[in-house]
Amino acid sequence: MAEQNPDILADNAASDRAPQQPRDPEEAARALAQVQALLRRHSLVEQVSARQEREDGNERRELVEELVGELVQPDVLDELRSRLDQLHPADVAYILEALPPEERLITWDLVRAERDGEILLEVSDWVRETLIESMDRDELVDAVESLDADEIADLAPDLPRDVVEEVSRQLTQAERDQLRAAMSYDEDSVGALMDFDLVKVREDVTLETVLRYLRRFDELPDHTDQVFVVDRDNRLRGALPLGDLLINEPDALVSEVMHRDVLTLDAIDEASEAAQAFERYDLVSAPVLDTDGRLIGRLVVADVLDLIREEGESDLLQKAGLREEEDLFSSVWDSAKNRWLWLALNLCTAFFASRVIGAFEGTIEKVVALAALMPIVAGIAGNSGNQTMALVIRSLALGQITSGNARRLLYKELAVAALNGLVWGGVAGSFAWWLYRDTPEGVLLGMTMMLAMLLNLLLGALIALAVPLVLERSGRDPAIGSSVLLTFSTDSMGFFIFLGLATLLFR
Repeated sequence: MAEQNPDILADNAASDRAPQQPRDPEEAARALAQVQALLRRHSLVEQVSARQEREDGNERRELVEELVGELVQPDVLDELRSRLDQLHPADVAYILEALPPEERLITWDLVRAERDGEILLEVSDWVRETLIESMDRDELVDAVESLDADEIADLAPDLPRDVVEEVSRQLTQAERDQLRAAMSYDEDSVGALMDFDLVKVREDVTLETVLRYLRRFDELPDHTDQVFVVDRDNRLRGALPLGDLLINEPDALVSEVMHRDVLTLDAIDEASEAAQAFERYDLVSAPVLDTDGRLIGRLVVADVLDLIREEGESDLLQKAGLREEEDLFSSVWDSAKNRWLWLALNLCTAFFASRVIGAFEGTIEKVVALAALMPIVAGIAGNSGNQTMALVIRSLALGQITSGNARRLLYKELAVAALNGLVWGGVAGSFAWWLYRDTPEGVLLGMTMMLAMLLNLLLGALIALAVPLVLERSGRDPAIGSSVLLTFSTDSMGFFIFLGLATLLFR
């Protein structure tokens, strides 16, 4: 047989297939704008139709009918349904999250029923609840029964119990076992995130046998970068990367090519620790073992990315004082209640700070300039402390701070705060002196400003380190409440230090 040019083969293969359009990362944003425009047209048609029924006069009615006819050609809902069919489930989820409740439900009703399950997996928890509430029991069963066991487990907490039971009865025994296993793990564990869909082979077969086995699949599981090698008891022996499978001789044994030093995860491991391993070792997938060391699933990078995104969003909300996620268009009452806790705490700390200031009313009356300068001391220390706190919380999340290096980190951050206090305290003190150089208190104001800023920066660094470490040691999330406690400390103590020094110097 004559040797063929591989470039020609590639060209011929490409010509037999329809050209694939690359997916545009901005597609979701453009689709949202188009859906909103179509919904506005639909709303206008509805308004005009409703007004038509109330209006009298044949001539006006004919005019309205003509206008409606122009607006609905082509039919708005059909055009909207067609646009949704072209979108990836994640893009549809993005659109649903950005729409007000009434428009969200109109759009959701236009989504093809066979895509409901995929989209429910993609939307945020708070939107998923509203969508599930709008569906009847049969619709929910149809949407969920097409999903894999691990995906059903993800939705199960939000589904009615009878729907989960009905779907479970339609699964095979193996799938029911997988569903029970996935639902038995804590939501923050690897077991709750793992995927049961994987490829296993034995180590005593040839690579040619493995290739023939893989060709029997209609498609490989998503993110398959390796096949796992197990023994007869389903214990993991190693992994065979697809790259090694393709480049080695077909008659080589799997045992000769496979990698034995495979990073493995336990189903009960913390998911956040597994995410760190994926980031550290650039993993695409990793095998998950049960307590007996048997291979029960795998964790893939897509689930890890979702976890990292969710944890990042949760940290942002907690730093802002929000207890939980809320629908962007949830009711005023629900949104207000979600923000009460930290607003109440902030109000208490503000009153405390005001009482600190009130205790030095005599000093402020004597030197009125103090009232104009003291917010600077509190503000600079708060900003510096937030920088330190962000570094500490990030390092705690990555497991980089231990009992062995915490003391050295404390000394380092105190030294940084002292240096910044001397430099920027000197700048602030000089500026305060320049502002009030024509008054008898000018020099003392400058000295007070410099000393107060130095001491408050040191205090801010200490609080920024201590609060996250104490919360982490007590088993709480270091991000929750840390910024509020830091702001309270730097404000109240900043005022106390500044006005206390002024009281001593301006006797």
